[in-house]
Amino acid sequence: MTVTNILLSGVVGSTAYGLARPGSDVDRLGLFAAPTEDLHGLHGPKESHVSTAPDRTLHEAAKWCRLALGGNPTVMELVWLPDELYEVRTPLGDELISIRMSFLSAPRIRAAYLGYATQQFRKLQNRSEGPLTAEVRRRTAKHARHLKRLCTQGYELYATGRLTIGVDDPEDYHRFGEQVAAAPGTALPLLRRFEEAFEETRSVLPERPDETVADAWLRRVRAQFWANAPQAATS
Repeated sequence: MTVTNILLSGVVGSTAYGLARPGSDVDRLGLFAAPTEDLHGLHGPKESHVSTAPDRTLHEAAKWCRLALGGNPTVMELVWLPDELYEVRTPLGDELISIRMSFLSAPRIRAAYLGYATQQFRKLQNRSEGPLTAEVRRRTAKHARHLKRLCTQGYELYATGRLTIGVDDPEDYHRFGEQVAAAPGTALPLLRRFEEAFEETRSVLPERPDETVADAWLRRVRAQFWANAPQAATS
């Protein structure tokens, strides 16, 4: 997969969280700028490029902004990575990192992170209804780790306005995953505890994101990648 105009890209997923084990995939996430001229045609450019081996997802700048403004936990990671995990950084990418707080809002972060965690719990419940093969157990443990991570990271972001990508105690997450793989229902108390924590905590985040900041950044991206089209011939 060849994508030009990459503004920001880095290693995310289990490697970034500190949860990777031997054989774990290395996931990469980034965003790129479509040539501004291409946005004016009948059919716009492709908004996302996803590849495997290596695993990489790249979103067009406008799509990334829309997802981030909605509180999407996956895209949010990109602007909170430790410096050593970035593989591509441009001035516009650094600028995006500097305005990351403008994408946040309390209701959207709460809904997105708890929503994703609830999805993980439903996957755990569905897997508990079939035979517990080694593959099912492995996937169940993985979903349990993600459930705990989403709850922990989402609550930190909601309560403090900070997002720590690496988890404090990776082995504790792995133990939790194995425990839930053996008895999926044991994940429910953790989910309920974080639902209560969100309910009882007054967030430091505003009620709405500051879309004007994101819009201004995106317009600077468009200006930088504008190429004047050839002038039409006149008779």
